Amino acid sequence: MRWILAMGLGTLCAACGADGEPVQPTRNATITLSDAGVSGGLGLGMTQGPVSVSVGLGL
Repeated sequence: MRWILAMGLGTLCAACGADGEPVQPTRNATITLSDAGVSGGLGLGMTQGPVSVSVGLGL
C-alpha cells in the first residue's frame, strides 16, 4: 500500500509542472492620505507568459 501511495505522489509531483524555472511573484503596497483619512492596499500577483493572476486587499 505504501508503494502505491509513493508512486501516486511521485506521479502527482511530476505532473504539476515543477520542472521549469521558479516564477517570481510580484507585490505592491499603497498608502493614501486624504481629508477622509488614511487608506491602504496590498497586492500579490504572478505572471507567466500571457497569463497574469493577482489578489488584492484594501485596508
